[in-house]
Amino acid sequence: MAALAVWSSLRDRLLAQPAFHRFVSAVPGLRWVAQRQSRRLFDLVAGFTYSQVLLACVKLGIFASVREGPRSLQSLAADTGLSSRSLDILLRAAVSLELLEWRSAPAGRVAAEGNSLEQAYVGLGMLGAVVAANPAIQALVRHHEEVYQDLVDPVALLQDPEQRTRLRDYWAYAHDGIAARQGTAALPEHAALSVMPAASVSRGLTADQVAAYSELMAASQPLVAEQVLAAYDFSRHRCLLDVGGGQGAFLSAVAKEHPSLRLMLFDLPAVAQRARQRFEAQGIASRVTCHGGSFFDDPLPTGADVVSLVRVLYDHSDERVALILKGVRRALAAQGGTLLLAEPMSGTPGAEAMGDAYFGLYLLAMGKGRARTPEELFGLLAAAGFTKMQSIRTRLPLQTGLIRAYASPQGAARSS
Repeated sequence: MAALAVWSSLRDRLLAQPAFHRFVSAVPGLRWVAQRQSRRLFDLVAGFTYSQVLLACVKLGIFASVREGPRSLQSLAADTGLSSRSLDILLRAAVSLELLEWRSAPAGRVAAEGNSLEQAYVGLGMLGAVVAANPAIQALVRHHEEVYQDLVDPVALLQDPEQRTRLRDYWAYAHDGIAARQGTAALPEHAALSVMPAASVSRGLTADQVAAYSELMAASQPLVAEQVLAAYDFSRHRCLLDVGGGQGAFLSAVAKEHPSLRLMLFDLPAVAQRARQRFEAQGIASRVTCHGGSFFDDPLPTGADVVSLVRVLYDHSDERVALILKGVRRALAAQGGTLLLAEPMSGTPGAEAMGDAYFGLYLLAMGKGRARTPEELFGLLAAAGFTKMQSIRTRLPLQTGLIRAYASPQGAARSS
């Protein structure tokens, strides 16, 4: 450890010296390292502009416009209402980010307003094709307008994590955390919940208050469901309870793959009602029982042999996670069963930036929760009475991590 500390200090001093940078850049064998690191650093500096290019393309419908084939710049100008110069700037930016591709090279740049556009065509780039094919990604890109507003001054947010943010208003159930820390008077007026006890704030949310975030979760959930279904075989089970299941997007995906599996959903009453409507529209209402309640106030339904918590725990503090896990353990007490945790995790190899940089600041702005390492989750699971914790590899850990844990029957646990 001492040798490593000495080496790390030496490396830090070298990298902080401009003369060392000039030396590395001048040596042919090392030049590529300097160039690569420079590009990575510039991407960090310019990353916000990259995300804004993506947002503009989504909001203007450019990916949808070129999805069926290349479009001329003249036709895109008519669709978007952008001037020749503005469209020229946006398209060149999108091409540089591999969101779009030139299908016939433009002769030159549009230098001033009113210039006619060259006879150039653009089509989908490698990354743009993924966005065009995936409504969930488009929904998340649009949602990030809220995130950008909250992170305009990250230092102010870090210094005052309790401040009012757009994300707290968007995720209406986040006001549970505010009420618990500051009292119900801290809630915004539009929540109309100031007379409720802190523990019941989220339970009393109305259909209108849960609509926006429920739609976003429903749009993005298929990305996670695909990974979970590829990594875990539900055919060994007879009944699945999805706790915090939202509008039922995850259960809908499971139902399609496993037609003999009985299903239950538990979420806030207003959200559970939206799930019922979804299942009825899909023709699977007879297979799914929806339960409305708060996992902080109400017991979870029993009878399932597998319970899923999909992107639930990282929204909450350790104290509240402990309450949720104990509630799940009680629901499995009679016969035992399996718990599946699917959510972004800190320190995931290949997805470190997602768990620690993205969700670190996102959840700070939201006002509750944090991404945890698998080891941290193992500790919380063990404290709640679960055993045999195991991480399960998913195909795309950037989208979700997956943990399986076991709850023995309560009688067996007492006799052991």
